Amino acid sequence: MAAGNDDDYDAASAVAEFHESRGGVHGLLESGVTTVPLIFLTPPTASPWSPSPAAFAFPVVDLSLPRAHTVELVRAAASSLGVFYVTNYHGVQQTTATTIIDSAISAVRAFHEQPRAARSAFYSASLSARPVAYATIPNPALRPGQPAAHPLLPWRDSLIVQFNDGGGSSSSAQPAGDDLPQVCRDDLLEYHRFLTGFGKEIMALLSEALGLPAERIDQALQVQGSPMVCHYYPPCPEPARVVGAREHTDASLFTVLAEDRVGGLQVWLDDDKGGGDGGWVDVPPVTGALLINIGDVLKVISNDEYKSVEHRVVINSSQEARVSIALFFRPANCGESDFFGPLPELLTEGRPARYKNLTFPQLMNYRRELGHARSSLDGFKI
Repeated sequence: MAAGNDDDYDAASAVAEFHESRGGVHGLLESGVTTVPLIFLTPPTASPWSPSPAAFAFPVVDLSLPRAHTVELVRAAASSLGVFYVTNYHGVQQTTATTIIDSAISAVRAFHEQPRAARSAFYSASLSARPVAYATIPNPALRPGQPAAHPLLPWRDSLIVQFNDGGGSSSSAQPAGDDLPQVCRDDLLEYHRFLTGFGKEIMALLSEALGLPAERIDQALQVQGSPMVCHYYPPCPEPARVVGAREHTDASLFTVLAEDRVGGLQVWLDDDKGGGDGGWVDVPPVTGALLINIGDVLKVISNDEYKSVEHRVVINSSQEARVSIALFFRPANCGESDFFGPLPELLTEGRPARYKNLTFPQLMNYRRELGHARSSLDGFKI
């Protein structure tokens, strides 16, 4: 595989060769590469991909506080930033929750750092038909004529697990215990069980923060937690020249993120939030906390009351691998005839609907056309 600054190469063939190796980005390091292959390099015309020096105190919602206080904290964070931390989970002691989270992170690291032969059995460049798949997912394709600003592949490997909670028709593949790799099976199943209850609590709080009954969002969309995407960002010999995850919003109601202490996640804050000029701001990991970020579906059904946060991941280490687990809470019923839009209770004469009704496949198709750009909802605005 070509590496460094070799200009005479076939990008499509290089990507195909990389996938055929079935070793992921971690496999490149195992083979001894000291320079980054071209298919991972950020084009020189793109803005530098380096950690932001800006600092910002992200809100932390303590679920042990009185309910009215917690709802107000969630409302303020979801409507202004679109991202917040959560601690002290209902029904689970903080120490127990921290153990579940840490065990899941360790299990994901164990999967990605096991010998190539063990993890390559799960490798698949085509993810749609498999309940469990391991892959380096390509960056979103650019529209024809759009200048290249990102490499073809991110510096990241992923274990993708599709769950079907039985609430809808969006997924026919429900992983049984035998589908998951043995090295991480028990810890990831326990983590998903924990987050299923946790997600219902977050949905209820987000609903109440809109002035609606606690069950309203779940009744409207039959929400389920799937997929779970377990990311591994290997150390990189040239970290400033690669992309961990390009800037995007999530196509979900909300996403729950657990991560280790390495860091690298950044969010875009507008001028009035970012301390003057706005821009990309580092999100420092908080031990024992889960990070919630609002996605496009919730932005639509809240009629822009909530903000769908744009975020990215930079690689900030040549020595340490970063591990994170994202669980996406999405509508369970997301077929071609399953429409959603701003909830009627939120509409007034002075604040009419800002989006037309749409389906989840329509949203995903439009996001693919735009390359997951910040404007991915513009085509549905009224």
